[in-house]
Amino acid sequence: MSSQGQRTGLSVWLDERLSWSAIKELALHKRVPMHRHSIWYYLGGMTLFCFLVQIVTGIFLLLYYRPTAEAAFESVEFIMTDVKFGWLIRSIHSWSANLMIFFAFVHMFSVFFMRAYRRPRELTWVSGAFLLFLSMGFGFSGYLLPWNQLAFFATKVGTDILGQIPLIGGWLLTVARGGEDVTGATLTRFFGIHVAVLPMISTFFLLGHLALVQKQGMSVPIGEEYKKCRQMPFIPNFALRDLVGWTLALGILVLLASLFPWELGEKADPWASAPAGIRPEWFFCFMFQTLKYIPGKVLFINGELLGIIGFGLGAAALVLVPFLDRKAAREEKHKWLPVIGWFVILYIIVFTVLAYVV
Repeated sequence: MSSQGQRTGLSVWLDERLSWSAIKELALHKRVPMHRHSIWYYLGGMTLFCFLVQIVTGIFLLLYYRPTAEAAFESVEFIMTDVKFGWLIRSIHSWSANLMIFFAFVHMFSVFFMRAYRRPRELTWVSGAFLLFLSMGFGFSGYLLPWNQLAFFATKVGTDILGQIPLIGGWLLTVARGGEDVTGATLTRFFGIHVAVLPMISTFFLLGHLALVQKQGMSVPIGEEYKKCRQMPFIPNFALRDLVGWTLALGILVLLASLFPWELGEKADPWASAPAGIRPEWFFCFMFQTLKYIPGKVLFINGELLGIIGFGLGAAALVLVPFLDRKAAREEKHKWLPVIGWFVILYIIVFTVLAYVV
């Protein structure tokens, strides 16, 4: 049989089982609008790329990592000192985690300002918002895994906040820590959440998000949708541009990991005093700094509890943006929407900077 006949036979075999021709047809005929805001379309792909880097580097790290209080720090130290290019893999893993969350934030705000969540893309926005929360969950759970001094006390402070939630706070604290205090049980629990629970949930939301994007196509910003926008084929034009972006991102990751390798610090000691200037990862700093500024009591309500309720309502409002903006399906513009968006961006930046300098 000729090679052409073999390829045809394989295509028929795949088509019978996977509807290969329908997928191929969709990919070949997909079009991407071209306008002055088209650059923002690539941010979702950059976030996805960083997530894929997390998976690949995380698998390599799993070959040597041991999730126990007695061996976690030493296993990371072994990766960084004895395993060939282990320090580089760990640094790429850490840098890509931070860049993934950064791109997720920028992608979310770009979608918000373009009002790309409007009908019929409400569920695309909702799934994207949950993916942002899951990304932050990856960052929080992974922070403890090296079992160093800074991560230990930052996790202690972070989980203490859960205990302030009314009614279920004590239960949540015990579930998160695997007991009353941050111990080896907490490390093992965070490891399981980081490598099993969160990836499973994230894969579900990610596949749903990508399917919705493919079904609904790229949104055209209000003001551009009634113009005759040029369009480019998704394959190969947009896909190749995305690939160029991924290649540049990989180069930046390797450069950052090489010039600024991720530090390990000292092994966690539960009996030692907390390090000076302790703070969480940068993407939690604005919340951490806010809670520091809230008085202990606001009227009759605990200040920290009030802050937690406020951030909870903010997260709920973020998820419900398409449903709160009832006029998004029409050309009408809400002048207050961009104002709220820019206020939130400014608030996050200012309070994050304050967390590092105050």
